[in-house]
Amino acid sequence: MNRREFLQCAAILISGASASQLGFTLSAEQTTYLASAPNYNTTAVDYFTPAQRKIVAAMTEVIIPRTDTPGAIDAGVPRYIELMAAYWLNDVESAIFTAGLQDIETRIPKEYGLSFDQLAPAQQLEIMEALEDDASDSEWYEFGNTLREFISEAPFICQFKELTVWGFFTSEEGASQVLRYDPMPMYFNGDIPLGRNESTWSSPL
Repeated sequence: MNRREFLQCAAILISGASASQLGFTLSAEQTTYLASAPNYNTTAVDYFTPAQRKIVAAMTEVIIPRTDTPGAIDAGVPRYIELMAAYWLNDVESAIFTAGLQDIETRIPKEYGLSFDQLAPAQQLEIMEALEDDASDSEWYEFGNTLREFISEAPFICQFKELTVWGFFTSEEGASQVLRYDPMPMYFNGDIPLGRNESTWSSPL
């Protein structure tokens, strides 16, 4: 089971949704894994410190802000990321993630005199763009990496963006209010035109 399939299973275990509701089908290996997966405590996870929790929330909202559709915080993405950090990141990924959260505060210019979550959105974006510039030589950014495979050694900002997008689009808000949800019986149609301002579908058609 590759990393993407593993993340799909994690999304199912966290959200309680089915694979079809989240827009993908399960392999036999994924089905076996889910059948034997332990019951995770998804209601009382307490992995981040209060300060880290605020940083995570602020960062997710920079990536997917609330507009005329829900943002990352509306969709519960910060909690999703905390669950992933607590239960599913391996040791290498966890070390990178923890170091990345600690690094955020060191990047705030002293003259600001504020924590990351207290900064203006433009200031938060500036810091996150600096993180991306520093990580730009990672294979995560390689041209053609359209599937955005989860790379264990990827820098913190890459991990964070990956988890934010996964968390958002496997949430009820992301799947039903941002993506277009069609509850009809599924069938395959490989040629569905999209209008210029239309979003994609949350379930395969």
